[in-house]
Amino acid sequence: MIGPYVLPDDDFDALAAGEGGRRAVLLLLRARRSRNLLLLRHTLDGPCGKAAEPAADLLADVERVAPEAVRSVIDGPAFGTWAARTLRDCPAHRRGACATPDLAALAALAAVRAAHPARIAVPVREGRLRLPGLGTVTGLGGLPDALVVVEAPAERLPAAAPGTCRIRVLAAGDERVLPRDPSRPGHGWQPVAVLDVRHRGQELRLPLETAAPELPALETASAGPAAWRELLRQAWELLVENHPRRAEELAAGLNGIVPLPAPARGVESATSRHAFGTVLTSWPADPERLALTLLHEFQHSKLSALTDLVTLYEPGGRTRLYAPWRPDPRPPGGLLQGIYAHLGDLAFWQERSGSRHGPARADAAWRLTRTLAHVERGLTEAADHVHLTALGARFLERLARTVRDGAGTGGDPRPTRAVARVQAGDEAVWRLRWAAADEAGAERLAALWRSGRPAGPLPAEHVRAATGAVAGPGPEFGRWAARQRGAERARPAREAAAAVAAGPHRAQGWAELAAAAAEEGLPGAGVLVRRTELIQHLFLRLTAQEEAMPAKPTPDHPPDPLTLAAWLTNPTAEDGPAVGEEGVQNTGVSMSQKARSPLAKTSATG
Repeated sequence: MIGPYVLPDDDFDALAAGEGGRRAVLLLLRARRSRNLLLLRHTLDGPCGKAAEPAADLLADVERVAPEAVRSVIDGPAFGTWAARTLRDCPAHRRGACATPDLAALAALAAVRAAHPARIAVPVREGRLRLPGLGTVTGLGGLPDALVVVEAPAERLPAAAPGTCRIRVLAAGDERVLPRDPSRPGHGWQPVAVLDVRHRGQELRLPLETAAPELPALETASAGPAAWRELLRQAWELLVENHPRRAEELAAGLNGIVPLPAPARGVESATSRHAFGTVLTSWPADPERLALTLLHEFQHSKLSALTDLVTLYEPGGRTRLYAPWRPDPRPPGGLLQGIYAHLGDLAFWQERSGSRHGPARADAAWRLTRTLAHVERGLTEAADHVHLTALGARFLERLARTVRDGAGTGGDPRPTRAVARVQAGDEAVWRLRWAAADEAGAERLAALWRSGRPAGPLPAEHVRAATGAVAGPGPEFGRWAARQRGAERARPAREAAAAVAAGPHRAQGWAELAAAAAEEGLPGAGVLVRRTELIQHLFLRLTAQEEAMPAKPTPDHPPDPLTLAAWLTNPTAEDGPAVGEEGVQNTGVSMSQKARSPLAKTSATG
């Protein structure tokens, strides 16, 4: 009989606060192991179960004599992703070949680690037979599969000890014998390197996973195992010295690094929600970046495992939300994942901004301020638009306490102001890109403006769905954002409004106007930031109609973007909004929102 996992209140609260500790991580790991086993059972009971039976039988045989070997495979990087792909593709197989046969490679790995005799057919793709966690046999041509034979010694030896078994691969009359120590390269054999580092008694042992079936064939010559090992050694030293509790979590929960192809610029990293503790990353080049990547991505793993056990939100809220760290709209789960992952960044930059000196310290302070701004804005978006459960509200409240504790960014207010400008501009550009103005609502507002009446309620918001890869807001915005870092203040709002009136189709102009209005605390700043698409659409509509009917009287001829924004802000007042009724704080939390935001006690930090 399977019993439920119970997450103690103090572990839940500790995880919500950003860490959790070793005990909580081990509980999440055990829960994820149970989930993986249930997915295996579900696969075996389904239409593709027959194809998985030989591998499942071998796993059961190995478990009877060496349960730790099977446990290491089920907890490893490849098992959860295998189960998810199998259940996604079966029974219709509309998205490609069924992944069920790949379980054979994982069963073979368990047999090798246990030094248990086995004979099992393993798929071959593009001439490669991949044994996740062990290595890749190359040069097998167009064969569909090959037979992996594990020959165990007569006397059982400790599992995973090098040379304890003989591994042969039989393919169309050809026989390959792997090196006695499979961690060493051989003819047609590319081993998975294991990165083993230790500092102050804390050990981290991670395979550099290059043999998972879903991975491209990566060349690691430019950043081979020796380079990865040295980089990880330095990153691990940094983490153990400066983030000891988080280092304990990583030691308990991390189980692999998957090297990704290098992007055109920067570093690319990711986490699969089905592979607990596995970090996918391109070559980070320096230990600081690798340490930050491990902290950030492991936060994703923890939250993915936590949401297997608890429900943080329900259907019914908005499905496409603004996340300032992403160029595309995010679903509620994606928004919460981003908020939580940034707590790792927050801890990292808090420490760096206190321990660095000179320009490096200023850079860390800037990044800390920006991270705080991102998390605060994300929390506000979640509080306003996600249907949180009681546990979800409690989770965000504990998380917000951590943010409040990290809200101090030093005595220099300039980074705070600069980050606030960039964030206001970024949100304005995002809304112009993704939000669609309601035509009927805009026409109603235009008629009210022309008649000199109050705006009334604003039309509902609609955010488009993103499809395919999404790039950032563009080089023009990037250059403007970079200039803000050294700017004392925003461009004057009146000057920015004149530039918008001269070029209303230019997104960058609206970004500058939104940032300037927010910094000056002008009435209507909130509308310029949060409903940019509506005010742009209304402005274009009114100016076009005025050009067609120049003699028609209007409250403001031609309509000024700042006056129009102030008019939209106060939907009932005949004389326009009073200054301060829609003052925008640096956090992006308006006064009406602040009472229900988990950041209600957070100081303004951009």
